[in-house]
Order: sequence, then C-alpha cells, then structure tokens
Amino acid sequence: MLKRYFTSLIVLPILSGCVTAPGNYLDTSRLQTETSGQPAEVYQVKSINATLITEEAGARRDAERAQEQLSRQLAGSDGYVYHVAPQDILGITVWDHPELTTPAGAGFSSGGNTTQTLADTLKQPYSAALPGQSDPYGQTVAADGTIFIPFGGRLHVAGKTVVQIRDQVAASLVRFVRDPQVDVRVLSYRSQKVQVTGEVKTPGPLAISDVPLTLVDAVTRSGGTTAEADLQRVRLVRKKQLYVLDVNRMLDRGDMTQDVMLQAGDVINVPDRVDSRVFVMGEVKTPTPLPMYKGRLTIADALTQAGGILDADANPRQIYVMRGMKDQPTTPEVFHLDMTQPDSIMLSAQFQLKPMDVVYVGTAASTTFNRVLQQVLPTLQTLFYLKQLTR
Repeated sequence: MLKRYFTSLIVLPILSGCVTAPGNYLDTSRLQTETSGQPAEVYQVKSINATLITEEAGARRDAERAQEQLSRQLAGSDGYVYHVAPQDILGITVWDHPELTTPAGAGFSSGGNTTQTLADTLKQPYSAALPGQSDPYGQTVAADGTIFIPFGGRLHVAGKTVVQIRDQVAASLVRFVRDPQVDVRVLSYRSQKVQVTGEVKTPGPLAISDVPLTLVDAVTRSGGTTAEADLQRVRLVRKKQLYVLDVNRMLDRGDMTQDVMLQAGDVINVPDRVDSRVFVMGEVKTPTPLPMYKGRLTIADALTQAGGILDADANPRQIYVMRGMKDQPTTPEVFHLDMTQPDSIMLSAQFQLKPMDVVYVGTAASTTFNRVLQQVLPTLQTLFYLKQLTR
C-alpha cells in the first residue's frame, strides 16, 4: 500500500508536468484537422543529367531571344523628334522685330517654385519641374494647345515640332512682316515626363526633352541604383502594358536592345532582390536564403554558400530542387541529383537555379533512427527509474 502511494506521488507531478511545463505551447483541443481521405499528390521527379542540362540551356537561349524580340518592339531613338505639348514654354525670335520677340529678361520661371536665368535653364534641359505658374518671359502652351502671336493671332502648336511651329509662325506674319525670319526653341520642357521608382537613390519624375531619354539615362539621372537593386528585372509600364528588361545583359554583354527609349507617361520600376532568392534547406550547415548574383546561381554555389552538407546527417543521394511553387503551388517541378556520382558533382556546377527555387538536402536513414532514439530514450529512462523506485 505504501509503495502504491509513493508511486502516485512521483507519477502525478510528472504527468501534470505536461500541462504546467514552462515554455510556449499551443492548445490544440479546439482545432479540428480536416482529412479529405484522398491520396496525397504524387510529383514527377526529373533526374539532373547531361540531357536535362542541355535542355535547360536551350530553354534559356529561347527565353533570351524572346526577350530581345520583345525589346525591339519598343521604340528606338532613331529619328526621334520632340513634339510640343501643353505647359511647355516656347521662346520665339523674329529677327529685326524685337516687338514680336520673346523678351530676354533677367530670368524666367522654369515651372516650379524657383526662378533661374535663361543660361542656367539651358544648361539643365532635363529639369523635372512641374507645371505651375505662368511665365512672363516665354510663350506657355495653353491647355488647348495654342499660343498667342502678336498680329498672327492664336496658333495651335500642340503635337508639332519646333520646325513646324517656326514655319507656322512665319506664315502667320507674312501679311505684316516682309520675309519674316523666325526661330522657335523650347525654353522649358514641362509637359511630358516619366516616373522612376524603386531601388534608385533619387526616385521621382524626369522630363522628356529634345534629347532621347533611354532607360540607362533615366536610372543615371535618378542617382543610380541602390545596393539592393535587381537590374535583371527592371519593369517598364507603358500604356498599361508591362515589359521586363534585363539591364545586366546590356552592362555585361553590350546588348543595347535593353536600353529602350522612353516615352511620355512611362513608369520605370527598379525592384529589389526579394524575388531573386534561392532557399537552401535540409541537412546543410547553414540553412539560409541566398541572393542570386546577376541572376545566376548553381546547385554547387548554393550548397557551398550554405556551408556544405552535414557530414554525418546528410544523405548525398537526396539533393532535390523544387521549382515553380510560387506560380504553380499544386504542380511544382522537382529535380533530383545524386551527389555520390562523379558526373553528378560536375553537373551540380552547371545546373542553373531560378528565382525562388528551393534546394533541399535529405536526411540519412541512420540519422533519422538516431533522432527517434533521442526522443524515446528519456521516456524509457524515466520509466526505468520509476520501476526501480517502486521496488
């Protein structure tokens, strides 16, 4: 009787320890797990071999050709001419007729909140000044696209080049001026702009001027990129269409098809490298997400940067790459590599990973058994000591 009482004094605190044990735990008594009864999904696994490496390389070449073709669809800089639009400021000169010429005042408004001299403004033709106030020292194109010329009346100039406007102004003065010599220039480009956002040092609007504005020009005039910028996936939004440009191809290989000419209303976004990561998990020394350097990373690179596989715990025959889980979570691609074979080790340095791939290193069977023992042994030892105490 005394033995049973003594046993209960020992067992009850141990059992109650499951409830009163320190640390965080989740009470699952109110959680109901749904079981569909359907068999689990079966995924096809592709072996990483020389044939697969060749197919992957061919797919990358096809993607690069498609990228080049897409870039060529965007407008180039050949034959580019600036067309005047509302809020631009024009300077008009009629030789030998100062009363018809734009006054050469000490300064004029650039459309923002400051006033600068004519020389300073001409030195900065790419000013991103926003439309704001009227300009007493230039002809501001009205919202209806017109300007007023003394004796010539109101002329519609929106959508025309400075050459066309010059001829138009000269024709309007023929009745009052004999053989008018007219010059027209844009004093301030305020009507058309592009937006640069994302991982650049100075995001904001950039004015479109008479000099073609390309993608690299826009990034450079925005202060350059930050350390987190992903130049491989620069996004261009034009007329509700999204284009993805690879600036690295231009910088590394001289592929100028990626340096497209920008148009008014374009939005440039330089993304960060959050979506250009690879995850290394399983039996490696340092499971970690790895950024892709210029869009390139192999299995060998990933495993090396993760510290390598664990000597005693990892199963080198079970190296898996899981791909496409972001876009196709129910049908991902699964690749398998057996690192115990000499040719597989070489292939690991050639198999190119893609953004958001997961590299998983399997666990050795002996390690799994040892881990089960580590969980069971404390319980067996406790039961053994209880039995000894109750004798």
